[in-house]
Amino acid sequence: MNTYIPEGYRSLLSVYDTQKAIGLLKRLFEDQLAANLNLFRVSAPLFVEESTGLNDNLNGYERPVAFDIPNIGREAQVVQSLAKWKRMALHVYGFYPGKGLYTDMNAIRRDEDVLDNLHSVYVDQWDWEKVIEQKDRTIDYLKTTVMDIAAAVSETERTMRAIYPQLQVMPQLERQVTFITAQELEDRWPDLTPKEREHAFLKEHKTAFIIGIGGALKSGKKHDGRSPDYDDWTLNGDLLYWNELLDCAFELSSMGIRVDPEALDRQLTIAGCDDRRERTYHKMLLNGELPLTIGGGIGQSRLSMLLLGKAHIGEVQASVWDTETLDICKAAGVKLL
Repeated sequence: MNTYIPEGYRSLLSVYDTQKAIGLLKRLFEDQLAANLNLFRVSAPLFVEESTGLNDNLNGYERPVAFDIPNIGREAQVVQSLAKWKRMALHVYGFYPGKGLYTDMNAIRRDEDVLDNLHSVYVDQWDWEKVIEQKDRTIDYLKTTVMDIAAAVSETERTMRAIYPQLQVMPQLERQVTFITAQELEDRWPDLTPKEREHAFLKEHKTAFIIGIGGALKSGKKHDGRSPDYDDWTLNGDLLYWNELLDCAFELSSMGIRVDPEALDRQLTIAGCDDRRERTYHKMLLNGELPLTIGGGIGQSRLSMLLLGKAHIGEVQASVWDTETLDICKAAGVKLL
């Protein structure tokens, strides 16, 4: 395990005040995000049928939590994200271009590579998706949407600091987003790992969006993995902030313009996932029956950590931890929920 507690760290809020602050923070951010992106709240599933192809395959190796439902004689999977479900929902609900939805997404990532200050087997995020037109499938539209999300973060931060003066000891987040491609990062630091490149860039620019994740770079390696059937790998990216407390790049959101039929056809072949073409969702998308969309996920616990000055994700969400993590946090006076 890789738990790290900064020297002299103390929570700025008590456990109960933290709970109240999380609730307020979520309400504030939801309202601001919905207003900025024209999103409407909907209910979402905790699990889906595997046969539909609606579950997110993430990087391809993560095993979804599955269980049988005897009454209907079929097997269901706990969602790993709602990337595909949201697009289907927009189709079913008949949303028009410029209008979108958002919802709470709760998942279990049993195969999370590392459990540390930022990673838990429990994932909670706002999943959002918005209908767009063909003319919107551009880098400029992607950038505008990213800036709207960053503005929602900054407005939420401003209000939280006014209500909880204790938070004002933390440096304010940089509102201006610096954009860079994953290829430009590799060109600049070819000898560093993708995570090391993010660290180096964010230390300098504080708030950044890295464009183009999922496809191979000139080196033949990916910046990071992406399932081939939701993001267009040339029109997506990650929104990151510099976390002063933990001295690291801090990913808050993964998002992008979604695949159209041509991009899906291309990426399924590149990823060696042609077998997915026979699933309901993929057939509809390849036939042009689903709307063009942009969407993503925004970490709820991540945003709570960032705006409340927390050192460990376990301070803002209830999960299960190994003995070593529990001992380290206890010794440092860090109270996990």
